[in-house]
Parts: sequence; C-alpha cells; structure tokens
Amino acid sequence: MNRSLGTRLPADGGGTDVDRKALWVIRELGLPAIVRACVSCRSTRHRPTGKIRVNASGKLLDVWLLIGCALCGRTSKIPVHERVHVQALESERLLMFENNDPAMVRRLVMDGASAGRASYRLDWSGTWELETDMPFHRPDPERPLPLEVIVRFELPAPVRVEKLLTTGFGLSRSAVRGMAASGRLRLPMAVDAKAHEDFTFHVLTTPPPPPSPAAPTVSSASARARRR
Repeated sequence: MNRSLGTRLPADGGGTDVDRKALWVIRELGLPAIVRACVSCRSTRHRPTGKIRVNASGKLLDVWLLIGCALCGRTSKIPVHERVHVQALESERLLMFENNDPAMVRRLVMDGASAGRASYRLDWSGTWELETDMPFHRPDPERPLPLEVIVRFELPAPVRVEKLLTTGFGLSRSAVRGMAASGRLRLPMAVDAKAHEDFTFHVLTTPPPPPSPAAPTVSSASARARRR
C-alpha cells in the first residue's frame, strides 16, 4: 500500500530545492513471523507471545523469548542469554526482561543475528507498507530538475530496491531497470539488492551525457604519424 501525503513537485524548470526532495517511509505494520518447525504439529510459523522468561540459578541467568505456534498454540523458547552472570547484564536490560517490556520483545523478535544463532528465519511478509510524501507519478522529460528521495525504515525489513522503486513510482520492472541502466537512477546499491537501512537516491529526468572520448596518447599519435 502506498499512501500519498502530497509533496509539491515542480511543474516546470523552476522551483526550490525543497520541491525536489521526497521522503519515503517503510512503515511498520507488524512483527515478522518466526519460521521453525513446531514439535507438536506440522506448522512452521510462530508468533511472539509478548513474554520473556528469566530463570536464575544462583548468580547465573537464562533468558528466553517465548513464542507460540500459529497453528496449535504450543509455546516454545528462543534463547537470548544462556548461563550468563547476573552482573554481566545491565540492570535496565534485566528489568526490561523481567517486565516483558514490549520494546524489548520487539527488538528481540527482529534480531536477525539471534535468528542465525538459533537456526530459524524471519518472514517479513505483510510487516510493512511504503508511504510516500508525493503522489504517484512518472518522471517527466519536460521537467529537467533531479529529484532526491530519502528512504527511511521504521523496521529492518529486507526490501528489494527494485520493489521499492516500482511501488513508489508506479513503474514497471523493465522501466525501473532501464532507468538504472541509463544512469537516470543514481542508487547507492544495485537495483536488485535488498536494503534494510536508511538510504538516499536521486532521479534524473534525462540520462547523463556519455563520457568524452579519451584524448590520443603521444605514442598513438606518433604511430599514426609514422604510418603516414
């Protein structure tokens, strides 16, 4: 879903720098699903229960994030800290664990490093939408001013850059790839890469001029003279 907030775009060659900037935001719709096999049924999708369990054994702590199977509801645990000394944890962090702090739960669920360590993956489907502060439009060759687009992520969902561009501009994949190949899109990464952090790109309404041919070197000029 793309929601427009109505940024003004220059109707001709005039306008201010503000008119040539746009903000795109990857809005958070929900937390990713945790994908791993359930021991009680055939489902592989789990959701956070919103709870964190802390067990103490002397001065050693075990901390787990509790998740529930989306099909049968069975609760299972994802290790956060195992046999960690109580003094090794910041008091504020420990308090957040003990109070099932929603911000901490959110942080743990979205932690890709934890997913790798515990051998599960995150499914980001349906967790985001693209909100722009300008209406859908196609870059117009009659408007020569470049456009700077600032992309902000509310959550670290890995989004293919090509999908952002096709959604944000309402263009086809072939049109977006053509713009990238011609130099009209100036991206900090490949068009088929995945981004999960803030970045900025620029759109030119006309492709950049081709590079000037290299001047002949002295040796090549002398060789032509000798051939004459």
